[in-house]
Amino acid sequence: MSAPKSPAGRSLLVASAALLSLSLTAPAALAAPTPSTSPSATPPARMSSVGGTRLGQPGTQVDPAAGVPVLPKDITARSWIVSDAESGEVLAAHNAHWRLPPASTLKMLFADTVLPRFPKSTPHKVVSTDLAGMGAGSSLVGIKEGQTYTVHDLWLGVFLRSGNDAVHVLSAMNGGVEQTVKDMQAHADELQALDTHVVSPDGYDAAGQVSSAYDLSLFARSGLQKKDFREYCSTVRAAFPGDTTKNAKGKSVRESFEIQNTNRLLSGDTDVPVYQGIAGVKNGNTTNAGATFTGVAERGGRVLLVTVMNPEKKEHNEVYKETAQLFDWGFQAAGKVTPVGELVPPKGAVDSTAQPGATASASGADSGSGSGKNSGSKPVAAASADGSSGVGVALGIAGGALVLLVGAAFLINRRWPLPDLVRRRPRP
Repeated sequence: MSAPKSPAGRSLLVASAALLSLSLTAPAALAAPTPSTSPSATPPARMSSVGGTRLGQPGTQVDPAAGVPVLPKDITARSWIVSDAESGEVLAAHNAHWRLPPASTLKMLFADTVLPRFPKSTPHKVVSTDLAGMGAGSSLVGIKEGQTYTVHDLWLGVFLRSGNDAVHVLSAMNGGVEQTVKDMQAHADELQALDTHVVSPDGYDAAGQVSSAYDLSLFARSGLQKKDFREYCSTVRAAFPGDTTKNAKGKSVRESFEIQNTNRLLSGDTDVPVYQGIAGVKNGNTTNAGATFTGVAERGGRVLLVTVMNPEKKEHNEVYKETAQLFDWGFQAAGKVTPVGELVPPKGAVDSTAQPGATASASGADSGSGSGKNSGSKPVAAASADGSSGVGVALGIAGGALVLLVGAAFLINRRWPLPDLVRRRPRP
């Protein structure tokens, strides 16, 4: 959507953003039940209505039109949501705000919070305290005490192998697990992900740790604004540093081993083919949470997000099979169904509409190379398909500087680009 050319049009969008914030956040304040330690068999009768009242109702919410295929009949997930990643429109949902254990899909929030804070080339030598406190049976990438890894290595471990060891090392760099949990909770609140209660940064089962299909979609949508996040979540396989040994000449040599993404729609499996157009995002599986998954895919210029939580059917790779079915339905239904809600903007994107001259916040900017908390940031509207140069001018330019109202920018440029580097990535 192009930017309005007149100040009046721009002011109208700013006012609309403020009204939208009031209409969406007011009901949310009423829906903050105490997190439970384990999920119940049925959704609560009253859930959050962030994004629209329909999304707070139990059961399936969809408004099909003539010619639109019916939803797949064999979806068994306790909660799921299909949304347009760029416009934010929710095409259909089922118990979207049901607060459930998220498993490793919570790592999307961890990455969206911590990833911009350290340059990817930063080295870190692992000490024993970095790896303390991991849950029994945690998924690991194979980090060794005494070895040095770059931040880039660690994020590959987080996204490809869902390594809790990599999460704990990055958390140690961020001031520790407790501080990281606080940071994640604050960021979830900023994103209006009000179903989420963070206890552990890696998503490991913990009493009271919950999120929702709606919130996980917000985390994915926010994370995909960051170039490095897009790179990591779309990487199929990579070399990971191993032990340091001596070669025949007595020279120290760092070995490596291959790691492959455990997102089966991205890497494929015997019973799940690579999904056409898939570009990430994150999967999870724990005893309490069951299987969880958020994926993003693009076809014909349309970019969809699907989140699926805890299918009742326990067949191999069931969470990916149900996600693929919902993607198929979404691509056929997009543009033909009336949305039942929307993925809301971050608080800052709306709050700043009352502050003329406000500039883009870090939460709405591309993180570039991750060379600092705010360095390399640029407005979402100026992000390119490959994350390196601008596409289209949706902002006013004065004195060579990009100046915008964040809330207006969100409405002016709701289309968040899926990078070409993802679309061109070779598949196995």
